[in-house]
Amino acid sequence: MTQVSSIEENADESNHNDITKNPQEKHLADYKPSDYLIESLDLVFDLFDENTIVKATTQINRVTGDNTPLFLFGDNLVLRSILVNDSAFTDYTLVEGGIELFNLPTSFVLSIETELNPLANKAFEGLYKSGEAFCTQCEAEGFRRITYYLDRPDILAKFSTTISADKTLYPSLLSNGNRVDQGDLADGRHFVKWIDPFPKPAYLFALVAGQFDCLADSFVTKSGRTVALELFVDKGNLDKTAHAMLSLKNSMTWDEERFNLEYDLDIYMIVAVDFFNMGAMENKGLNVFNSKFVLANSQSATDQDYLGIEAVIGHEYFHNWTGNRITCRDWFQLSLKEGLTVFRDQEFSSDMGSRTVNRIANVKIMRNHQFAEDAGPMSHPIRPASVMEMNNFYTVTVYDKGSEVIRMLHTLLGEQKFQQGMALYVERHDGQAVTCDDFVAAMTDASGIDLTLFKRWYSQSGTPNVNITDHFDTNTNSYQITFKQKNLPTADQKHKQPLHIPVDIELLDSEGNAVDLGHGKTSKVLSLTQKEQTFVFDNLKQKPVPCLFRGFSAPVKYQYAYSDEQLLHLISYASDEFSRWDAGQILFNKYLVKNVQLQQAGNAFSLPTLFIEAFKAVLTSDQLDPALIADMFEFISENGAMELFEAVDIEAIHAARLFILQQLAEQLQSEFVAVYHQHQLTADYQPKTEDIAQRKLANCALSYIAKSDSKLANELVLKQISRANNMTDHLGALLAANTGKLACRDAVMADFDDKWFENGLVMDKWFALQASLSSETILANIETLFNHRSFDYSNPNRLRALVGTFVNANSYYFHAIDGSGYVFLTDQLIKLNSQNPQVAARLITPLIQFKRLDAKRVALIKTQLTRLLAIDNLSLDLFEKVTKALAH
Repeated sequence: MTQVSSIEENADESNHNDITKNPQEKHLADYKPSDYLIESLDLVFDLFDENTIVKATTQINRVTGDNTPLFLFGDNLVLRSILVNDSAFTDYTLVEGGIELFNLPTSFVLSIETELNPLANKAFEGLYKSGEAFCTQCEAEGFRRITYYLDRPDILAKFSTTISADKTLYPSLLSNGNRVDQGDLADGRHFVKWIDPFPKPAYLFALVAGQFDCLADSFVTKSGRTVALELFVDKGNLDKTAHAMLSLKNSMTWDEERFNLEYDLDIYMIVAVDFFNMGAMENKGLNVFNSKFVLANSQSATDQDYLGIEAVIGHEYFHNWTGNRITCRDWFQLSLKEGLTVFRDQEFSSDMGSRTVNRIANVKIMRNHQFAEDAGPMSHPIRPASVMEMNNFYTVTVYDKGSEVIRMLHTLLGEQKFQQGMALYVERHDGQAVTCDDFVAAMTDASGIDLTLFKRWYSQSGTPNVNITDHFDTNTNSYQITFKQKNLPTADQKHKQPLHIPVDIELLDSEGNAVDLGHGKTSKVLSLTQKEQTFVFDNLKQKPVPCLFRGFSAPVKYQYAYSDEQLLHLISYASDEFSRWDAGQILFNKYLVKNVQLQQAGNAFSLPTLFIEAFKAVLTSDQLDPALIADMFEFISENGAMELFEAVDIEAIHAARLFILQQLAEQLQSEFVAVYHQHQLTADYQPKTEDIAQRKLANCALSYIAKSDSKLANELVLKQISRANNMTDHLGALLAANTGKLACRDAVMADFDDKWFENGLVMDKWFALQASLSSETILANIETLFNHRSFDYSNPNRLRALVGTFVNANSYYFHAIDGSGYVFLTDQLIKLNSQNPQVAARLITPLIQFKRLDAKRVALIKTQLTRLLAIDNLSLDLFEKVTKALAH
């Protein structure tokens, strides 16, 4: 994105800071269709580490009457030649961010030759080297680092790709579509040609070249077509691919059965690479994955790794229809594909495993992360109105809140009408680049339900607050419940409107029975569409206990004055298991807030007997799923707890939370010990739902034992490590040793290091444990670990494990009152700014969400943000977030 003065200087980014001094904000309202369309693109790659040559030949048609110039995006390229209809073309100007061509025919063939340096590309956008392999990442705007092109999602073209490279070094040459030709060339090189028959935007282009082991399989679609499945991994990792392949086949089956969507190409490929900024990328027919979400066996991967692989494999596969066959008109519509596909992968995971446990995991992301984003300087709706840097669109709001918006549609329409809407959406828009409005229109037309008011969720930011009061009239036996929604101003929007909020409700009588709400139904979805609404339920014998927002039916914060007894009633009797978990969380949060207030008033912490008894009943239940019991004891994080307060007291939150956890550990110690022994598994490891639940509860119990009896915990940890036949139990023991600071901690951590130091993905777990240690020396420890034999600063996974864990999951020490955590993170951001600004922009999040902190911390953070803003060549990724934070 550099203004250049000559072809040779086009790879120079030395003037990058000039851009951030005068940033060009992009606006949804400014969208205009392109004056030119591209029918086809023929790409020829001659791969070399430092001087790859790319020839791009396009058939272009002008669709306007005026002879307007053609602007093609380009970044960090060396231009070698331009031809128009096979003749040299010179009527062009290199400008900031691309090239402008003048006086073109109405229809013409454009051939552009560029030169790249993949080895020097450390941003991992465009074409780069991942270890010894060539790899691409083009979403959102990486394709412009490969050639000059109309790099926008509404330009769909048919691609053909020919790749040549050294045959010994790069025997696998992969791209989108179907393989149509291959052969040997001179000088020990070879080529492969791929053709993708389906038009696609440039962001879905992919190329991979390298030496891999390949797991081959096949899948027969419901129409009888055989699809070749190929999963490529680094040499020596073939034994870690079976679960990923099984997850892919399960995804293909599920999408046919649940959504009636069938795969369309002859081959589906996945490649796992170590150096990758994202989790995975859904490039048509050739998914490129972070190896974290492919590689797994019982010795190296935890249960959560297995579940994560299943979810991400599913997510990228489901994009074939919700993202590839139907794509976004512009990047402001990103949630069209991502929010919908996250909903689909969540449903897939729920159908494959425990629906309750998956729902709880989804909601934790919303409450611990998305609500904070809504309240911070980067607040935006799921369809933002403006942005400076497109990479900053990839947020928990667009993805996870976007999924919640789709889920609300599903709640309001029901499964049958939702599926009818999906079918109509596919029928109308297959092969098109469309908008969120097009999706809602299909849902409206298929269901007959007016969703005009609901569409405000797409354009309005912030987390709604719903205040709930109720009244029971003993004279009329009627129960009235009143909802008041309040939508507070956010950084990007000052004025709000009422939203259409679905409230899934159940009413419980004193015996724990669900009240009939009409037509034999014991639950009902209320449509809250006004600032204040009252709903009346007649013919009740007594005031019920309301179970509100069952299944987290809307992404809101709600306040209802539950008594402890009512919460215990919900924990015991709610038919929706999510609501049982939620009642436990409300009870915990209630006493977290009360104890923070006690600390601030100079009083001693306290907990009522009912609190302990409520969780004792959960822990000793023989009716609840063991995984749900474990989730009931995994409470809101310190970061998430900040959302409970208008003014955040870091020290008080930390101390109060520790006190409650310690009380549970000490007063329920015998129960935790019994549960730990009860849920030990001796059979061979299997990542099946029932076994995962048993291990989850046993390791949860061990972590609490480590808080109450260090001697016993030390014995149990050593014994568990010695007999563990899987990584879940080994890591669970390490976690207990780490959080409890047990005597064996240093020894077992060192043993783990010696065993696994050559396996980066396993060591990421070790680095994360080190970064989460509650210790005054934590920053010195991390600085030392930068020099560890397994740490690679250029690897995004290593950075997220060590730096990301510290700043996001060790908030007490990150927010140390001396500001050392802020200085540390800023140092890393400055280093990453020139190396990998995407990773830097994601790591900065806890540094910009400071509004409710105390004045001293706010001043310390602003000093670091100002320091960051002053550096030369600040990336647009960081500039946007820093400037918005300082203005918030």
